[in-house]
Amino acid sequence: MTAWTARCRQQGDMQIEPVVEVIALVIALILGVIVGIAGFYYYQTRRRSSIVQRAEEDARVVMNQAKTAVERAVEQSSLIVKEAEDKAKDIQNENEQILGRRRRELDKEDERLRRTREEMDKRLERMEQREQNLNKRQSKMDKQQNDLAKLQEERVAELQRISEMTTDEARAQLLTAVEEDARKDMARVIRQVEAQAREEADTRARDVISLAVQRLASEHVSEISVSVVPLPSDEMKGRIIGRNGRNIRAFELATGVDVIVDDTPEAITISSFDPVRREVAKRTMAKLVTDGRIHPARIEKLVDDARVEVENAIREEGERAAYETGVPGLHPEVLKLVGRLKFRTSYGQNQHAHAIETAHIAGMIAAELGANVDIAKAAGLLHDIGKAIDHEIEGTHALIGADFAKRYGVNAKVVNCIASHHHEIEQECVEAYIVEAADAISGARPGARRESLETYIKRVKTLEEIATGFDGVEQSYALQAGREVRIIVRPDVIDDLSALRLARDIARKIEESMQYPGQIKVHVIRETRAVDFAK
Repeated sequence: MTAWTARCRQQGDMQIEPVVEVIALVIALILGVIVGIAGFYYYQTRRRSSIVQRAEEDARVVMNQAKTAVERAVEQSSLIVKEAEDKAKDIQNENEQILGRRRRELDKEDERLRRTREEMDKRLERMEQREQNLNKRQSKMDKQQNDLAKLQEERVAELQRISEMTTDEARAQLLTAVEEDARKDMARVIRQVEAQAREEADTRARDVISLAVQRLASEHVSEISVSVVPLPSDEMKGRIIGRNGRNIRAFELATGVDVIVDDTPEAITISSFDPVRREVAKRTMAKLVTDGRIHPARIEKLVDDARVEVENAIREEGERAAYETGVPGLHPEVLKLVGRLKFRTSYGQNQHAHAIETAHIAGMIAAELGANVDIAKAAGLLHDIGKAIDHEIEGTHALIGADFAKRYGVNAKVVNCIASHHHEIEQECVEAYIVEAADAISGARPGARRESLETYIKRVKTLEEIATGFDGVEQSYALQAGREVRIIVRPDVIDDLSALRLARDIARKIEESMQYPGQIKVHVIRETRAVDFAK
């Protein structure tokens, strides 16, 4: 085409040159499209063939893997089947062994039942034979009883013929004679009882006192003349002392107690002979420690508050004691002294509790003896009120308390009971003796005071040792504050009659070797236990 174009140019036909170029360009484009389509078709054909080839290869690989997995599964299933068959054989063998063992056990049980049945048959035969023998004996006894009844009737008829009296007449005469003898014996017994009652008056008094003590159930509180206030840390000691000791001096001056700050960890000690002051100081110190603000002005304020609290507590304790003991109508100042006894101790015994206890004991003794219960209770409650102020007034607490009670209009008999309970003046009424006895009982009862506690424990221990020292005794326990000892014996060694003798022997040994108020109950227990199990 180029050559043709050139020739046309040579020929001078320059007007058709642009048309020819366009035609040539179109033809070139068509050829290019045809070549591109052919190339694309060829590429797609090759691509499809390669994809098909790869798919065939993948299919062959998958088929090989599946074949291998199937072969493995077949092998594993065969192994599982084989193991299952082996287990089934083992289970079958085990079941056969169990069945054989059960069969042998059943055979033994059948044999045992057969022998038992034979023994039961033999026993039944023996019982039937015994029943026949008993029936024969019963027939003989019935016959003998009939003969005896006939003989008795004959004897009664003969006696009536000889005595010329009927049975009723003879019975009446016999009763009259017996009644006369009984009257004589009764008169003799009455005289003996009266003599014995006079001889046992002291014993009866001890019984009344012991029963009153036994009926009373109260607690005792042991206190000392110092109080300990716990601290949150030892650093608080320095704040309590203050700079140059100004805080502790202000505290001691305001409360009238001694504050002891020593090496005791996290605690200080408050000491005073006056229990009310000590209680005020203790409450004040506890508030100061809790509040943390410790300086002289604060100390004075808290001391005043604590005094008010203690006064209220004293009044409430006095009213409670009067209400608990049933003693109404006392003057508020008298009740105040009774409440002050809450902070007073004697030989470790709290005097407030001692006063209430004495009132209860005196009331119970007065009720037993027919005395005036109200006077006995009031005197028992007030007998030691002098101890609430004996550190302030010179004199014995009995006379101080009597003078104070008399000043506030207390009954004259009650005043005499208060003043005479330590024999400082003459006792003018029976209630005075009762209050003296109740005071001694409350102070000397087991556990009331430190001196009596050791004696009480020793007595209880001795009581158990005496009981345990007899043959056949397995265990012994002292109960009810030593008023009862409970003894457990061995049933294979001690029978019922021996148990009675053992109780008597132990009681006699206690009487010979111990001293005790009232009486001690000796309780012997013999128990046989039969234990079996239902299977």
